[in-house]
Amino acid sequence: MPGSSGKRRIGLLAGWGRYPVVIAEALRRQGCEVYCLGTIGHADPALAGVCDEFHWLGLAKFGTAIRYFKRHGITEVTMAGKIFKVRLFQRFSWIRHLPDLRTIRMFAPHFWTRKKDCRDDSLLMAIVNEFASEGIHMAAATDYAPELLVQEGQITRRGPSAWQQKDIAFGWRMAKEMGRLDIGQSVAVKDQAVLAVEAVEGTDECIRRAGSLCRAGGFTVVKVAKPQQDMRFDVPTIGLLTVETLLKAGGKVLAVEAGRTIFLDQPAVIDFADRNGLVIVAVSNPT
Repeated sequence: MPGSSGKRRIGLLAGWGRYPVVIAEALRRQGCEVYCLGTIGHADPALAGVCDEFHWLGLAKFGTAIRYFKRHGITEVTMAGKIFKVRLFQRFSWIRHLPDLRTIRMFAPHFWTRKKDCRDDSLLMAIVNEFASEGIHMAAATDYAPELLVQEGQITRRGPSAWQQKDIAFGWRMAKEMGRLDIGQSVAVKDQAVLAVEAVEGTDECIRRAGSLCRAGGFTVVKVAKPQQDMRFDVPTIGLLTVETLLKAGGKVLAVEAGRTIFLDQPAVIDFADRNGLVIVAVSNPT
């Protein structure tokens, strides 16, 4: 919806990491006005300098978010950035986050009555449906910056060895099955054995756990989209922190799904990987 300036207005719900900043910058380049709500404890304060308007939002304040966007006449919103779901399972988390009434009603079937599960897709679809009930469409952030989706091929100077290719193919099958079950998107493997599987803790912790279990190092991490991936949220993302974590943990190879993985800060990531002898490839259904 255009604002008083005639520019298209887009709402942004920002989580952790560089991704929300990159999306806000892309929207501004396209001539959009960006109204951002940054999740407290997650979002980068730099968003305040990138967006036309920025406010902090509590993790469990979706009623507040809907009222904010409606007040500004915004009917198109996108989500970008990670939310650390593990915080919802800490002691007294709901008391700490003080959810508003609308959020309580949204998530009561998931967290209190247990009529619905707490998988990522289930919780995120509850948010999408709640916004839709107020005439607010949730769009995929990659629609505004499709260039962030990695293209198929060898990304670093060094490519995988024959043994590493086998681990990539093996890890792909495991990761796709974990994704189908909506458990996680990443697995760490070595010699066609699973070392660690991502769950609620996220990819970086999965990589660290693999490193603690495989002191010899040299393992492969495979990160894929779910077979049923909704590109509006929870899209696989890699960046500089991913490869730094991989190196520290002793990993050697990072394989991601081409066309369905967001690749942030590509020049810096590739430079770091090449300098440290890491392998990064983007693949589609390896055999």
